[in-house]
Amino acid sequence: MNVRLYIWQRGTAALMAPLVLIHLAVMFYATRQGLTAHDILGRTRGSIAWAMFYGTFVVAAAIHASIGIRNILVEWLPVRDRAAAFLSSGLGILLILLGARAVFAVVFA
Repeated sequence: MNVRLYIWQRGTAALMAPLVLIHLAVMFYATRQGLTAHDILGRTRGSIAWAMFYGTFVVAAAIHASIGIRNILVEWLPVRDRAAAFLSSGLGILLILLGARAVFAVVFA
């Protein structure tokens, strides 16, 4: 694998690890407190901090997943590096767009 891609994938994994733990802790807290979806959305509305948190999460996950998919395409299918890079980049862009839409809906809509 390309060393640069290896570093990016490991870096995004290191970034996502605490984000996942924080997300899980918030979910456990919300369920223990008996918060409804309406209550949670009321707390996240207009919060730049939550937008930055989940925006970072979305970008890191999209980069991490697209690099992983690229590697799977190259290793498992008779696909050239250039085609695998094109397909995985498209997936990464799609994931960022969908994730940004979700963050927008939770924080700003």
